[in-house]
Amino acid sequence: MNQRGATGGSDGETARIIVEFLEVAINTIVFLKGVYPSGAFERCRYMNVVVQKSRHPQLRDYIHSTVHNLRPFIQKGFVERVAVIFFNSDNIPSERFVFKFTVSNLCSSSVEEGSVESYLREFLVKLLASEPLTKVISMDCRWEIVGYFSTLPEEAIGSEEAKLWTSTHTKQWQQPALITPIKSMSSEPLNMQLYLEHPNLSEQNSSLVIEDSPDRVTSSSPSLDGFQPVVRGSKK
Repeated sequence: MNQRGATGGSDGETARIIVEFLEVAINTIVFLKGVYPSGAFERCRYMNVVVQKSRHPQLRDYIHSTVHNLRPFIQKGFVERVAVIFFNSDNIPSERFVFKFTVSNLCSSSVEEGSVESYLREFLVKLLASEPLTKVISMDCRWEIVGYFSTLPEEAIGSEEAKLWTSTHTKQWQQPALITPIKSMSSEPLNMQLYLEHPNLSEQNSSLVIEDSPDRVTSSSPSLDGFQPVVRGSKK
């Protein structure tokens, strides 16, 4: 994970910073959840914070390629949320870690050196300190990286960049989710919230779910020791 400072006003600089941050944060979440043995990760520094990075080639490449595939859509303002969703053994969502963000004047704003990174560094520190929220779950669970788009990828960018995404459905809870805020920031050019969603108490022991709207896009990724993470996207 390269730590490069934001040094200018290139159109994609903020998008690059967001993508790099998401890659680190998702690695951190998956590590904290205990989905894989701790030996599948190694310590490294990012934004001067000690974090965990996957050392397994398939897992590392899956997370890297997924978030970097989002970069052109983030750069053009089409991505509204990115979530890491964990499913129980009944294939029902048990937790969602949601990054909700907006970028203002993405193509015209210059990024002051270190300003965005300093805010995002606080997200990593808070996430690491929120370990009690990230109780270890079963290694036989399934998880997905989900992107929520304001328009379908092929409509937003074009077929070449959108080739990772295909239509699907996603199961959702019947009742409104319980939300635990983790961290938020409001600055120029980036506003971001990180929060944890989990099912309402009345649903936690229930298998009742509904199908979400059909405007979904998904792509499978290589399996890892019998576990297959998935990348999905959604048109809001």
